[in-house]
Amino acid sequence: MFLGLGLLALTIVLRGVTAKNHHIRGKLLVSGAVFAAYGAIAAGIRFGVLDATLRAELGVLEPLLLMFGLINLLVTILINPWREDRVPDRFPNIVQDATIVLVFGVAAAVILRDRVLAATAAGAVVLGFALQDTLGNLIAGLAIQIEKPFRVGHWVRLGNQDGLVREITWRATKIRTEAGNFIIVPNSVLAKDTITNYSEPTLHMRIELHVGVSYDSAPNDVRAVILDAIRHDPMLAADKQPEVLVDDFGAYAIDYLIRVWVTDFTHAHWICDHVRTAIYYAFRRHGIDIPYPIEVQMNRAWREPVADPAKLAGALGATQIFAALTDAQRDALVRTARSAVYGRGEGIVREGDAGSSMFVVTGGEAAVTLGGSTEAVARLHAGDFFGEMSLLTGDPRSATVTAVDDCTVVELTAEGFRNVVMAEPMVADLVCSAVEARRAALAHHRAATAHGAAAQEPAQHSLLSRMREFLSL
Repeated sequence: MFLGLGLLALTIVLRGVTAKNHHIRGKLLVSGAVFAAYGAIAAGIRFGVLDATLRAELGVLEPLLLMFGLINLLVTILINPWREDRVPDRFPNIVQDATIVLVFGVAAAVILRDRVLAATAAGAVVLGFALQDTLGNLIAGLAIQIEKPFRVGHWVRLGNQDGLVREITWRATKIRTEAGNFIIVPNSVLAKDTITNYSEPTLHMRIELHVGVSYDSAPNDVRAVILDAIRHDPMLAADKQPEVLVDDFGAYAIDYLIRVWVTDFTHAHWICDHVRTAIYYAFRRHGIDIPYPIEVQMNRAWREPVADPAKLAGALGATQIFAALTDAQRDALVRTARSAVYGRGEGIVREGDAGSSMFVVTGGEAAVTLGGSTEAVARLHAGDFFGEMSLLTGDPRSATVTAVDDCTVVELTAEGFRNVVMAEPMVADLVCSAVEARRAALAHHRAATAHGAAAQEPAQHSLLSRMREFLSL
């Protein structure tokens, strides 16, 4: 009786010392209840409160209660951390419970001896057949908890199903698929099947995509276009570069294997959509053809997509720096221009990149950002232009311009502009004057917002000299 009371008091003290770990407190509560029951039985036997038959039966139960309470207390205290509210990775609940049951079974066999052995011989066969599946799941669950082939929160493939591990129990493992459904797989089935863990040993996972390209396009050119289209996708891992490999020479196309790395398997389908969409628009801009299957192939010559010349001339006429040109001069510029389409979210130019062309927006919307910020400082629509300093002087791009939705632009190259200037020397002076007027207005606006400071006079002669030097006039 006094032993039971002493152990109960010890249990209460240990619960106070390990108050931060709720798992230990729960286990010690069980031991405390067992010690209390042991003390009550011991008191009843000692003071003769119970009849002789009941005392004999409880006399067998008394040492078992003491052993179970001690085993549960020792396993709980020795395995779990006292100052942290967690369960050790190598000894989860299922392993601790199995250890307690196993040690208690051995102790019971020693205490009861002949009684246990006799009962075991008769019941082992019955239990073996009745609990065959349950015991198989239990043992497999123990192996999973100890070996840790996966953890809760990992993306895995179990058999032919991909999903997120949500719970591991004694009997089964529960995973949630990408479709939002729960699949419950018995642990005994997992022990016999192949397990693929997408979250180990690192979070990086490679996604592979295929695209077929016409034999008319050189592999090095195709590889460069694909890499340039997807290199800056924010959904891809920044520390692992994409790869483009020639995978096969097919019946009607060269098959390219595209490898990209991601860290979030949840967005795998969205990432595939981003990559394929970017490749489509990049191929369209560079005249790279994705051929149809040979069974339905239509022979046709590739024609570079060209916008309506009259529309382009009208767009240039509505642009400030070309407004002073004659119709003939604008028509000459249109003949050297190239129309292009950029998909939503694609970068048209990037701050700091080298450039020698300018762009006029003819459709859609584009956003201007500075210094790596995602907040737009300006919105460009039809008739707006950008990149004129790169066209005239070859300066690096001073801002990043990104398509907000499908955006159509006209690109004027330095070489095409040079040809027009060589034929019409007055064009250089007209364009230079328009650019300087725009720069002066912007400088005056900045100065007005900066406590009324005076705007500097535009250095037209300097700009004209740089333009003539860059264009080799």
